[in-house]
Amino acid sequence: MAFCAFVPVFAPLPSLSSNPHHHAPSVIIVVIKLILESLRLMMICFGKMKPFQIIGGDLHYFRIPPEYWEDRLLRAKALGLNAIQTYVPWNLHEPNPGKLVFGGIADLESFLKLCQKLDLLVLLRAGPYICGEWDLGGFPAWLLAIEPALRLRSSDPAYLQLVEGWWGILLPKVAPLLYGNGGPIVMVQIENEYGSYGDDKAYLHHLVMLARQLLGEEIILYTTDGGSRNTLEKGTIRGDSVFSAVDFSTGDDPWPIFELQREFNAPGKSPPLSSEFYTGWLTHWGEKIAKTDADFTANALKRILSRNGSAVLYMAHGGTNFGFYNGANTGQDESDYKPDLTSYDYDAPIRESGDVDNAKFRAIRRVIGQYSSTPLPSVPSNKEKAGFGSIQFENTAFLFDLLDMRDMANVIKSENPVSMESVGQMFGFLLYVAEYASKNGGSRLVIPKVHDRALVFISCPSKANGGVSYVGRIERWSNQALHLPNKCVSNISLFILVENMGRVNYGQYLFDRKGILSPVYLDGSILHWWKMTSFPLQNLNEDPKFNPIIQVASSRFTKIAARKKLEYNSGDASKGPAFYAGRFIINKTNEVKDTYFSFRGWGKGIVFVNEFNIGRYWPTSGPQCNLYVPAPILRQGENVVVLLELESPNPELVVESVDQPDFSCGSNTASVHQL
Repeated sequence: MAFCAFVPVFAPLPSLSSNPHHHAPSVIIVVIKLILESLRLMMICFGKMKPFQIIGGDLHYFRIPPEYWEDRLLRAKALGLNAIQTYVPWNLHEPNPGKLVFGGIADLESFLKLCQKLDLLVLLRAGPYICGEWDLGGFPAWLLAIEPALRLRSSDPAYLQLVEGWWGILLPKVAPLLYGNGGPIVMVQIENEYGSYGDDKAYLHHLVMLARQLLGEEIILYTTDGGSRNTLEKGTIRGDSVFSAVDFSTGDDPWPIFELQREFNAPGKSPPLSSEFYTGWLTHWGEKIAKTDADFTANALKRILSRNGSAVLYMAHGGTNFGFYNGANTGQDESDYKPDLTSYDYDAPIRESGDVDNAKFRAIRRVIGQYSSTPLPSVPSNKEKAGFGSIQFENTAFLFDLLDMRDMANVIKSENPVSMESVGQMFGFLLYVAEYASKNGGSRLVIPKVHDRALVFISCPSKANGGVSYVGRIERWSNQALHLPNKCVSNISLFILVENMGRVNYGQYLFDRKGILSPVYLDGSILHWWKMTSFPLQNLNEDPKFNPIIQVASSRFTKIAARKKLEYNSGDASKGPAFYAGRFIINKTNEVKDTYFSFRGWGKGIVFVNEFNIGRYWPTSGPQCNLYVPAPILRQGENVVVLLELESPNPELVVESVDQPDFSCGSNTASVHQL
C-alpha cells in the first residue's frame, strides 16, 4: 500500500524507488486519491498536503533503443523533469491481429519500471489513438482491411469491440504500475486531442467506462485538447470523472487558456496543466528543418511555471522514427500529403542522439531550476560519436530479381488493383503487374489515386532477355499522367512498384489505405487483371517470412540470382530499385559508438544495419542528409549494411559514416507545416 496520495494541485512526491513504505503491507491504511484544486496540484503525504508541480516531458520508449532508455531518462532528470509522458502505440504491440509484441523496443513494462527506479512519475497516453507523428496515429494498419470499413475514433460497435480487446490486454498489464499500486503511473490519458477530430461523446464515455473497469476508480484519467472553446467543447467530458488538460502554441499567453480550461473541469478541480508544451516542431520531407529559439521557448515555459502552472515538454527528447513507422500529415485534401522524416529530433532540448550540450537544454534547465523543489542533478556529457569512414557498397541484386524467389502461392490475382492492407501487407512495397497490347506511338497511363509513390516500368515478355525499362513515377502529391513508350512487338508487361511512405496520423484523412486505390487507365480505358506481389521487408518489431535483406547480404544470394535473373536494360540500370550491400569493421568493443550515415549523392531508399531497419533516406528531397545509427545496433567486428535504393545510387557506391547530423540536403523550398 502506498502511503502518499497524489492530488491535482502539483512539492515533491516521495521517492518511488527508495521509500521503505511504498510497497509495505497495509499496516496503516491511507486513502490514495488525487485532489484537484483550482490553481495547483497537491500531494497528500502522511496526512499533510503539499503543493506539487508537474514539470514533465514526453519521451517515447518506441523511438529509443532499449539499451538507451536509462541514459535518456537520466538526461531528462538532469533537465529538471519529475515526470515522463509517453504514448502507447497499439500498432507496435499488435502488428497483426492477435500477434502481441511486448519485448525489445516494445517492452513497455520494463520502461515504466525504469522510470520508477529513477523516481520519475509517468503520465501514460494509452490511446487507442495517439497521433504522435506515428503511422496511422498508432492504430494497427490491419484495421483498414476490415470490411465493412470501420469508423475509427467513433462509437462504431465493430471498432469499439476491437478497442475493448486491445485495452483488455494493455490496461491489466499497466495496472500494477499505477501509483496507488506502488508504481509510477499517476495519470492515464483517454484518446488524444479528440476535439480536433470529432464530437462523439458516446465514444469518449465508453473509453472512460473501459478504463475505470480495468484500472479502478482512483487513477486520474485525463484528456488533452487544443486551448480553444471549440476543441474543448468537443473533446472533453464534463464533471470530475476526467481531468481536462490543454495544449497551445508556444508563446501564446497561457493564463487566459488556463482560465478557459477551468470551465471544462469540476469547480475547484482545475490546476493549470499544459500537457503538450512545444519545445520545437515536426519536419516533413522537402521542408526546412524546424527550429525554435532557445530563449523564446524557455521564457514561454517560465510564464507557466512562475505562477504554479504545470507543463509537460513536447518533446523533451524526440528520438527516431525507426523502421516504417513514421507518420504523415495532409493539407487541404488527401493528395496534399506530407510524410515525416526518419529523424524525430523535434529540435528538443535532448537531441536525437541524446546530446544535451546545446542552448535550448541550458535555457530550459535554467528556468526549471528556479522552480524545482529539489536541486537538479548534474548534467551528463554528450555520448561520444565516431565516424567509421567510407563504406563501399556493391550491387547484390535488383528488386525484380526477387520475383523468381517468391512463392507463387503468395501472388494475389485480381481483376482490379487492391490495397496493401487487403493483401495482408501493412508496410513496405507492393508490386502490381498487368499486361496490355502494344500500339504505335505508345500509351498514356493514368492512376487517379495512388498512395503514396509509384515507380513505373515496362518489359517485353515475348523477348527472352528484353529487360525491364524504367518509365517514370506517379506521386500522390503531384499526380500526372505518364507516357508509356512502345518497345515491344506484341504485349507489354507493366510493373508498378508502390511505396507506402507512412500513413496519415492527424486530421480528417486518417483512414489512409496504401497502394493503388483506384482503377488504372490506359488510353482512357480501365486496365484489368492484375498480379500483386508483396515486398514488405522487416519493420521495427517484426520480421516477415520472406526476408530478402538477409539473402542479399550473403554471397549465396548473388549465386542464386545469377542463375535466373530478370536483367535491366543497361541504359536504365541507375533507375532500377536495387539492393546494395556494404561492410565495415569495428576492431574493439570500446570503439563501438553512435554514428551517422551520410546519404549525399544517393536518391531515395531504406537502410538496414545488421538487419535492423534504421529507416528511410531521401537526400534529394531533404532536409535530412544523415541517418542516426545508435551504438546498440552496431557490434565489434563486421557490420553489414544493406540499402534498398529505389532510384539513383551514388556513382561511387559509397556511404560515409560520420560523427554528426546534417539537415541541409534538398531544395528546402517548402515552409514548415504547422498543425
